[in-house]
Amino acid sequence: MNRWDLGEAEGRIYSGGWRPGAGGTLPVTSPGDGGTIGHIGIADGADVEGAGALARAAQAGWGQASYRERANVLTRAAAALQEIRADLELVLVRESGSLPAKAAHEVDKAFDELIAAASLVTLSQGDILPVEDPSVMGIARRIPVGVVGVIAPWNAPLMLAMRSVAPAIALGNAVIVKPDVKTAFSGGAVIAEIFERAGLPRDVLHILPGGPETGEALVRSAHTSVIAFTGSTAAGKRVGEVAGGLMKRVILELGGNNAAIVMADADLDAAVANGVAGSFRHQGQICMATGRHLVHESIADEYVTLLSAATAKLRMGDPLGEGVTLGPLINQTQAERVQRIVDEAVAGGARVVHGGSHDGAFYEPTILEDVTADNAAFREEIFGPVAPITRFATEEEALALANKSAYGLSASIHSRDIARSLGFASRLRAGMVALNGQTIYDAAHIPMGGLGASGNGGRHGGHWNLDEFTFWQWVTVPSNAG
Repeated sequence: MNRWDLGEAEGRIYSGGWRPGAGGTLPVTSPGDGGTIGHIGIADGADVEGAGALARAAQAGWGQASYRERANVLTRAAAALQEIRADLELVLVRESGSLPAKAAHEVDKAFDELIAAASLVTLSQGDILPVEDPSVMGIARRIPVGVVGVIAPWNAPLMLAMRSVAPAIALGNAVIVKPDVKTAFSGGAVIAEIFERAGLPRDVLHILPGGPETGEALVRSAHTSVIAFTGSTAAGKRVGEVAGGLMKRVILELGGNNAAIVMADADLDAAVANGVAGSFRHQGQICMATGRHLVHESIADEYVTLLSAATAKLRMGDPLGEGVTLGPLINQTQAERVQRIVDEAVAGGARVVHGGSHDGAFYEPTILEDVTADNAAFREEIFGPVAPITRFATEEEALALANKSAYGLSASIHSRDIARSLGFASRLRAGMVALNGQTIYDAAHIPMGGLGASGNGGRHGGHWNLDEFTFWQWVTVPSNAG
C-alpha cells in the first residue's frame, strides 16, 4: 500500500485473490475535504456464496494447522501492519475523518488485537472430565466453529474488524469480512494485504464490501456458522433476528448512551478533562462515547463553566489541517441527524451553552444544559460531538438516571471515595465502568461488551474469545482403544 496508490484493492473485492465484484464499484469520499479517495468493489449475493464455499474448503486445512503455524501468521501480520502504518494512518484520516492521533491509536489497537490473538493458540483448548467407567477418558475439547462472518462499522473500521478477524483466524476459522462501504480500504483491503504478507493460506480470508443486502446475504449464507456484528442497535436487531432464526451464534456489539457520573466530591478538573475527551473524541462517533453527563447539583454550575471553557479551545477543521482538534462527522447525513436531536432537545427544554449547529459534515462541539430524562438528548445515542448535562441531588437519583437507558455499555464515576464508587459501580447496568476515568476505554485482553440495546452480552477480548469462536465437543476414549 503506497500513500495514494491503493494497488490491487482499487475497484475490487478480495475473494480467491483480488477480483472485480459482481455488484460493480463505488467511490469512497473523504469527509474532510470531499475528495474521492478511490473506488471499491461491491460484492453481491453470488459473491458471498462463492466466498463461503471457498472459505469452508480452506478452513478444513487451516483448522488442522499447528498452533505454532497459526501464531506465526498472526505475529507476521502484526509486523506487516507496522510496516505500512504510515500510509495506513493517512488512509484512515482521509477515509473516516479521523484525526491523525486517533488514526495512530487505532493502528496501535489493531496491532494489539493481532498480538493478543496469537497468544490464544497456547491457552487450554479443553478439559478432562470424569466418566463413570474409570477405564474411559472423557475429554471436552474446543473445535473451530468453521466460517465466521464479520460485519464491521465505519467509525473505527480497522480496529473493530480486527477485533473479530484476528481471534477467529487464530482459533482455526476462516473469515469473511463485510466492511462498511464508507471505509472499505482501512476496514477491509488493508486486512487482506497484511494477511497476504503474513502467508495466511489462500481463501481463509475474504473481504466483501457492500451494503445491507450484502450483509444479509452473509448472515443467511449456509456457509457461515457465527456472525460477529458491530454497528447500530437497529441493524444489530435485524442481524440477531435473522441469525437467530437460522440457529447461528451471533455476537452483537452495538450502540451506547454512556453516563459519566460526577459526584459532589469529584476532582472537577479531571472530571472535565475526561468529559471533553469522552464526548468529543472522534467527534463523538464512538460507541463508548460519553452521551450523558450526570452532575451533582452542588457543583453543576462550576462543571458547566469549566466544560465550556475547555470546549471553546477545540478547533474544528480538516483533520490534516494544522492544530485541528475536531474533525468532520462521517458525512452530512450524520450531521443532519445530530442536528435533529439537538433541535428536539432544545424544543424539549434544553439550553445550548456552546455550539449547536453545523456546516456540512462539520458539527460544532456542543454543550446542552437542563437536559431532563425525557429529553431526546438524554434518550438517544447521539453519535456526534454533543455533551448533554443532567443534574442530580442524591446518589440514588444518580443511579436511577444512569440506569434509565435501554443501553448498557460503559460508564464512569468521578469521586474521591473509591470504596463508595466500587459499590455504586456494582449497581450500574453497564458492561464496563471506569473510576475517575473516561467512558471510552478498551483493550485487546479485556472482556469487551454490553447489555440490552448495547449487545447480547457477547464478549470480545482475551480468553473470552474462545467462547465466541470455538464450540465444545465431548469425546470419550476407552483405554483399550488400540
